[in-house]
Amino acid sequence: MAYTPEQMQRRQSSRWTMVQAITAPLQFLAFLVSLALVLRYLTYGTGYEAAHIASLVKVVLMVFITVTGMLWEKDVYGKYFLAPEFFWEDLVNGISLLFHLVFVGVWLGGAAEHTVMAVMAAALATYVVNFAQFAWRGVQSARQRRRTSTP
Repeated sequence: MAYTPEQMQRRQSSRWTMVQAITAPLQFLAFLVSLALVLRYLTYGTGYEAAHIASLVKVVLMVFITVTGMLWEKDVYGKYFLAPEFFWEDLVNGISLLFHLVFVGVWLGGAAEHTVMAVMAAALATYVVNFAQFAWRGVQSARQRRRTSTP
């Protein structure tokens, strides 16, 4: 999971590293808001509009961070998607993105509100796994940077 010295240098010099560092917390905040509102709707049957808008914001951020993440991966690993060093993160991200896009498709297809929110709840569950992978990689990266920067 550690970066080679060359990958670490490319990671640090990629403009997409900063974009990811800014967007990831925003997406996590959108996740928390969406999760709370979706669960409120599924539990009490109220607040569909707020849950739906929050979920759409979450989808937009998911698409944005996925696209910019692919650009980052190209800078660091030389491949846009499924680089061997990033395979599992990409795989789970792809599954999570698929669930987010299914939410949009179900909504645009005119499904019942409860169905739309149930699909978003599933999308949010996949995001939890995806977030955990990236958080773990971030912790490992920070440890590696500390080890290599100390004389």
